Amino acid sequence: MMQTSLSPTATRSQDFSIPGPSGDIRLRLYRPDGVVGVLPVVLYFHGGGFVGGSLDDADAPACSIAERCPALVLAVGYALAPARPFPAAPEDAHCAALWAVDHIERYGGDPLRLAVAGDDAGGNLAASLTLIARDRAGPAIAAQALIGPLLDPSMTRLGDAARLNSDLSAATCANWYRQYLPQSRQRLHPYASPLASVRQAGLPPALIVTAGCDVLHHEAESYAAALIGAGVPTQVVRFAGITHAALAAHPPALDEVAHFLRHRLDASLPPIHHASLARG
Repeated sequence: MMQTSLSPTATRSQDFSIPGPSGDIRLRLYRPDGVVGVLPVVLYFHGGGFVGGSLDDADAPACSIAERCPALVLAVGYALAPARPFPAAPEDAHCAALWAVDHIERYGGDPLRLAVAGDDAGGNLAASLTLIARDRAGPAIAAQALIGPLLDPSMTRLGDAARLNSDLSAATCANWYRQYLPQSRQRLHPYASPLASVRQAGLPPALIVTAGCDVLHHEAESYAAALIGAGVPTQVVRFAGITHAALAAHPPALDEVAHFLRHRLDASLPPIHHASLARG
């Protein structure tokens, strides 16, 4: 059953489920109040190191994107390890994207203006989804925004936690990857490790947001360099003094994400009008 609620930021949300490849996928749809017309769509994937997190963890970035783009934001409750290890999560991501293209019009969304975003493990899934969509000829994705993403299961590009004053350690990352990728050969699969892919050409324009106090910023910025080398329009923004855990709720970071997505999704389609009260 759908449940509709009004968040403190005046963004309406509804929770529901759709059939997935290996079980139901929980979704939460956000729509900004006071906006009329057909909206672009952003799929958002929460963090949690592949083993935790929930739709509630996506609330702050999803509300921000919904209001500031504006857009419909569909947060995806994907499969979690160790109960459902790779490739369950990226397959859920692709299933949710296909569902959005087929059904989002009934909610006021435009399936031709679809973007993906995510933080932490969700950043990995957003990046992986662009690879899957390209390889499987759909759905078309216009942009990707990756916030402090985990992209390198080899862990060869991790920064020095002590020097960076990072809140995330190599031991924690190793524990996450052991549960998500129980077979060592999976660590080189491009849908598990976008940084290991040798085929970045043809991927959608990217924004990669990193935190200065995060062991992951080196690998994220290495991925940005690979995208640029493949001819993918890519922006990189690093926030000094910010930790990994704080990045997805950091207002300036969310401003960057919203600005990037708005620019990439607005294109040449009819403008969206904000509803207002008549003044006498």
